Amino acid sequence: MSTILCLETATTNCSVALSINGEMVALKEDYDVKYSHAERLHLYIEEVLAFAKADKSQLTAIAVSKGPGSYTGLRIGVSAAKGLCYALDIPLISIPTLDSLSRQVQAEGNSYIVSMLDARRMEVYSAIYDASYNQVRETQAQILDETSFMSYLEKGKVYFVGNGVTKFSEICNHPNAIFVTDKLPSAKELCSLATSKFESLDLEDVAYFEPYYLKDFIAGVKKKATS
Repeated sequence: MSTILCLETATTNCSVALSINGEMVALKEDYDVKYSHAERLHLYIEEVLAFAKADKSQLTAIAVSKGPGSYTGLRIGVSAAKGLCYALDIPLISIPTLDSLSRQVQAEGNSYIVSMLDARRMEVYSAIYDASYNQVRETQAQILDETSFMSYLEKGKVYFVGNGVTKFSEICNHPNAIFVTDKLPSAKELCSLATSKFESLDLEDVAYFEPYYLKDFIAGVKKKATS
């Protein structure tokens, strides 16, 4: 029996789910436009456990979305996950954020799914999957233009999902492009993925695990006030 607490903090959606034997039994999340993870993540963990009438001592693993995504969001989620693993002496499971995001689309036949998260300006983090969720192109940081994903669009329908969709929909008018809007990575998709990894013993080293940022964090320089 597996009882896995799943944490998703890669975007503005602060999301926590509890999975028992691969089935989600509780979910708490916040599709806010602002990051609230520092204030809400631990509160959501307590609320999810209370709703499921479960105790932390019953947890068999912690699963966390590993990135790419927000540097700060990923850091908060991974720090919380590692802290729980240390305190409870249970294993850590990581799920690529774009993998779980692709599961929010049900594609058919020879179509493709492009999971894309907003980076900055016209840049996104993206990965491409077939209709069975097999990854067919690795995760990349890419600058979008009118020719992006053209080789896949010419083959058939392509579903674009994630908070990077809006900026691409403004420059892509290909008839095979299907834009799935208002979707963010959620802990509910982590449940079955985490259970599969737990059963196959695909676990992380808690001491050395780090989020998958894809790109180095670049802090903005505060402008000096002009007199």
